[in-house]
Amino acid sequence: MTALHLWRERAIHLLDSAGALLLALLWITPLLFATWAALRTPEAALGFDWQQGWTLDNFVQAWARAPWPRYFLNTTLLVGLILAGQFLLCTLAAYAFARFEFPGKQAVFLLILAQLFILPEVLIVENYATVARLGWIDSLLGMGVPYMASAFGIFLLRQTFMQVPRELEDAARIEGCGMMGVLWRVYIPAARPVYIAYALVSVATHWNNFLWPLVISSTDSTRPLTVGLSLFGAPESGVNIALIGAATLMTVAPLLIGFLIFQRQFIQAFLRAGIR
Repeated sequence: MTALHLWRERAIHLLDSAGALLLALLWITPLLFATWAALRTPEAALGFDWQQGWTLDNFVQAWARAPWPRYFLNTTLLVGLILAGQFLLCTLAAYAFARFEFPGKQAVFLLILAQLFILPEVLIVENYATVARLGWIDSLLGMGVPYMASAFGIFLLRQTFMQVPRELEDAARIEGCGMMGVLWRVYIPAARPVYIAYALVSVATHWNNFLWPLVISSTDSTRPLTVGLSLFGAPESGVNIALIGAATLMTVAPLLIGFLIFQRQFIQAFLRAGIR
């Protein structure tokens, strides 16, 4: 019976490993194909001849055909603006829900949690109307404002703040800290791993966001990388798989490099944050 149980455990472990490997291959296949196409001439991009057709000229041509520096700048500013707004709004809201009592607290928090079940695409029309009334069409501010009040961020930070011992807050108040002083000196430092984990998710999500920026932007002065890449690969300008592959690698390179550099911190932050 023990030998049978051991064999069954090994079989389950083998199946789990094989399934994880298969999913990893399926996930990375598009990136591998983009890399293959980017390093090949247009004629050889769809072939499998290893002997010839290698080139780096695709990156030079792709860079020259679109205002990529402006797209990179727009995306960086947009991601930074959204992350700063999320940190500010989510921190204040989470602090209020975690440590203060006020009428309708549970009802309001449940309404915030309900937003987790609503896809952002459902709100595009209403968001567009609101941004238009504010006069923020075709601006980075209008592009970023709808994402600053994150229900996920509020929930995550609230749960973290509720785990901070009350004794630390009492000690800070004895030392003369006010309400905001306690938040800055006690709660935010205690939640630093959660902030790191949330920042990584937020940056990756909004770096790759496409539909809302496509709707709200109309000029190169505000278009992010995702919208610029879609215009670069539009059929009207001719489909060149090699150039599209090179452009795709350029747009995802910052995220890939960042993950490779900070992968250990990335994993540790999520483990410490208790995200399941």
